[in-house]
Amino acid sequence: MTQTADDSAPLSAELVDRINAELLVRTRLAPADLLFVFGTREGVDEFVEAIARLWHDGFCHHILMSGGATWNNKDAEAFVLRRAALAAGVPDNAILVEPRATNTGENVALALPVLDAAIGLGRIRSLIALGKVCTSVRYLMTLQKHWPEVDKMLVAVNYFGHPVADWPHHPVARARILNEWRKLEPYQAAGFIADWPI
Repeated sequence: MTQTADDSAPLSAELVDRINAELLVRTRLAPADLLFVFGTREGVDEFVEAIARLWHDGFCHHILMSGGATWNNKDAEAFVLRRAALAAGVPDNAILVEPRATNTGENVALALPVLDAAIGLGRIRSLIALGKVCTSVRYLMTLQKHWPEVDKMLVAVNYFGHPVADWPHHPVARARILNEWRKLEPYQAAGFIADWPI
């Protein structure tokens, strides 16, 4: 991460290529035992559309929604997403919630006991992580830190209103993605996340 210019400065083609390859990762997608949903206040409609599509298309047996209250909303993210998913036709008995997490590490750490009690961690061999496109690889790296034994895939939800590839040209997406890019190195150095293969 050699370039750390401000969000409005020109970006080198090399940096854009690195971010596209190392942050905005893609994985294969196949049916999994679990859909692990990282909470959000942004793009809830897009999140629920993706959750419902994956459920109705048979890509998961269980859904775990994790996310607590935020500074500006006491209603836990997990509950907001659960209600919207139910309205989209996802059955109640498919959904587990973890409503206390306030960051990505807590999303996983606090969800594991919920999953173990309801399903048994040993019975979950594969999962699809679902979260914001700007945070793509950190979801996988966080899961790898806390739950290395499970096979991991990713569905990255793009709620920016333009193709992900155009992020360098759109101020909101650009700021979010650059902010996330700057987090990876210090978070990894602090032990919050684990290596994820490029």
